[in-house]
Amino acid sequence: MQVDAVLVLLCVWLAGVAGKMVQSRGHKLETYKQSRSRRDTGMDGEGGHKTGSPMYKRSPDLTKSPMTKSEQLLRIDDHDFTMRPAFGGPPIPVGVDVQVESLDTISEVDMDFTMTLYLRHYWKDERLAFPSTNNQSMTFDSRLVKKIWVPDMFFVHSKRSFIHDTTTDNVMLRVYPDGNVLYSLRVTVTAMCNMDLSRFPLDTQTCSLEIESYAYTDDDLMLYWKKGNESLNTDDRISLSQFLIQKFHTTTKLAFYSSTGWYNRLYIHFTLRRHIFFFLLQTYFPATLMVMLSWVSFWIDRRAVPARVPLGITTVLTMSTIITGVNASMPRVSYIKAVDIYLWVSFVFVFLSVIEYAAVNYLSTVQERKERKLRERLPCTCGIGNPDEMMIDPQITGYGSMDVDNMGNYGMPENGGRQEQILAQVALNDPQITSQVKPSRGYVNIWIDTHAIDKYSRVVFPGAYILFNIIYWSIYS
Repeated sequence: MQVDAVLVLLCVWLAGVAGKMVQSRGHKLETYKQSRSRRDTGMDGEGGHKTGSPMYKRSPDLTKSPMTKSEQLLRIDDHDFTMRPAFGGPPIPVGVDVQVESLDTISEVDMDFTMTLYLRHYWKDERLAFPSTNNQSMTFDSRLVKKIWVPDMFFVHSKRSFIHDTTTDNVMLRVYPDGNVLYSLRVTVTAMCNMDLSRFPLDTQTCSLEIESYAYTDDDLMLYWKKGNESLNTDDRISLSQFLIQKFHTTTKLAFYSSTGWYNRLYIHFTLRRHIFFFLLQTYFPATLMVMLSWVSFWIDRRAVPARVPLGITTVLTMSTIITGVNASMPRVSYIKAVDIYLWVSFVFVFLSVIEYAAVNYLSTVQERKERKLRERLPCTCGIGNPDEMMIDPQITGYGSMDVDNMGNYGMPENGGRQEQILAQVALNDPQITSQVKPSRGYVNIWIDTHAIDKYSRVVFPGAYILFNIIYWSIYS
């Protein structure tokens, strides 16, 4: 029992001590709050008023108050934002500047280009003015854009366009206290570009992106570049695989529609020069090598038909493949391009090399046929002696003991002219034979050295092709 009584007294004593400590702490906290309140209001302990320190005194700013809604601050419900600013008065000026982020693709087949850019609009709407002393502007996202008036810009001749929405809509609205507004959005647009491919691939193209108001004519909205050519900025890292970007520049024109009137239109022009090295490797060099390969047949003996014919056919088919491959990646235009001229002229050179061998082979065949007929009309002795002595002197002809039939079968050698002359001389020296070979005298007079055709071709074909290249590159370079 005594132990229990001691424990009860100890508990009562601890409870009393704890109560005093809580009371003392509450008094100190109340004293601190009263002191902070007097310091903020500039009151001293005696009730007198003192000017507060600038470090602690700040004038109220409604834009920083969490209890103030943006709609209330901008008085959106007090105005009709379906109407443009200063409706019924002069046209509202809307300045525009553009930051080109990337030039993605240029398509010759579809005749278009794709560009990603930041499009910014500047105008003044006094209905959005709000009181503020320290805050310079208020920034909002796309949710407020739907509640106020913004310019209705669109891209003329665009095929596809969209506003980026990752991770949210890439739209920014910034309102200044005096009512000036900045409206910026990130857009990717695919627009038409009328290309002249008559000098392809040695061409230079100029494409344009056109911006215009859809509903407001120049009586209601005056669209202009905010800083002239300086309103267009580009990223220095922009590059294309096939083109060199030479320059960007801006212009402004008026566009007329018969049904609605005149509209301000802004132009972004950019000039592109095509890189030629890719086409040199893929088109020009292979075509030139095929033409040079066709000239190899001029150094092959005309009797080697299995060698010359496949060589000519192979070069012709290869040129056809090159032409087909180039045209497959190009639009079906109705005019001739520069690359077409080069490829088709090269194809003609290859084709003529095949025709050259056909002419040589045909003339050789005709010549041998007439020689054979001439020999058949010669008597066995020719008035010279017995048949065993009907041999041509090696010192005269250079053929040794080769008989005439063998010479006819293998065609005319390099000194075939001398052989023909000897055969004709043998026939014409005998009066008895002259009357028999009279119909063949015309052949003797028009005899053609088929070896000379190949010799001339070895010079004429390369010379003509070199001359063509000089003229071609001097015109299109």
